[in-house]
Amino acid sequence: MRFSATVSDHLSEPIIHLTDSHTQCRAEIYAFGSILNHFSILLNGNLVNCIDGFESPQQAGREITSAFKSAKISPFVCRLHKGTYTFNQDSYTIQKNYLNEHALHGLLYDASFAIDKIQATETEAEVTLSYQYAGTDAGYPFPFQMQITWTLSENHQLSVTTQVRHQNEFAIPYADGWHPYFTLGGKVDEYQLQFDADIQLEFDETLIPTGNQLSDKRFETPALLKGIFLDNSFVLKENGTCTLSYGALKLTVRPDPSYPILQVYTPPHRNSIAIENLSGAPDNFNNKIGLLQLVPNEWYAFTTRYQLTGL
Repeated sequence: MRFSATVSDHLSEPIIHLTDSHTQCRAEIYAFGSILNHFSILLNGNLVNCIDGFESPQQAGREITSAFKSAKISPFVCRLHKGTYTFNQDSYTIQKNYLNEHALHGLLYDASFAIDKIQATETEAEVTLSYQYAGTDAGYPFPFQMQITWTLSENHQLSVTTQVRHQNEFAIPYADGWHPYFTLGGKVDEYQLQFDADIQLEFDETLIPTGNQLSDKRFETPALLKGIFLDNSFVLKENGTCTLSYGALKLTVRPDPSYPILQVYTPPHRNSIAIENLSGAPDNFNNKIGLLQLVPNEWYAFTTRYQLTGL
């Protein structure tokens, strides 16, 4: 069979391997956090991995909050102003994780997911992971169910679909996203970045959106990242994509309309770049930009796709 899906279950945290035997394209996903830790293609006889990941799930468990590499962002994205918001006339304060004064990157980045289903055919390899959030953080006391399906298919394509459902008696606020770091070799200064957006959300000095929008056309065509430092949110155009290229490699990110915000971050080390698909703006529990109200007993889906190709 062309595709295979296997699990290294001898570890305390399982690792799932999705492989295309024809092209040697491979993805590695941790059950811890549903983290994408490896995505590679064969280029000039060598496997080239585009993910800035971890050496093991154990390392990920120890270090996930240092950079949130490949973290699942849920049920709020990026920064939540002072960790506090009002919903249905009640005030809530997140307890879990803060950077300076703001709560950061949701509650599920260190969740251990269960493997619900793993399968392979001649056209794809797939794994579905699940997690039950029990409403244990006083700042988000709304239980919900999450399923994440990773699918490796032909032409070096990897998709990830997150589905969320809850059984509370009322609609609950929600935002969804991912926080992968990509590396194509060399320094980020040598990469070219392009995406279909000409609007940037204005941030204050603590990276909270002000509500204003700025014109920013720098990346409508491929732009060299040398000397450019980013930690910004952009509003993608309809069916907008993002490409990152360096040397003989190109990464294409294709979110569906459920992820209209593209957050881009260049860390100080300049060895990788975070390209984050978000369902709404940072702090949208307060500013309401893209905030979702999930009604009970209905599945909501969020999908993005990655494709790694040689030039």
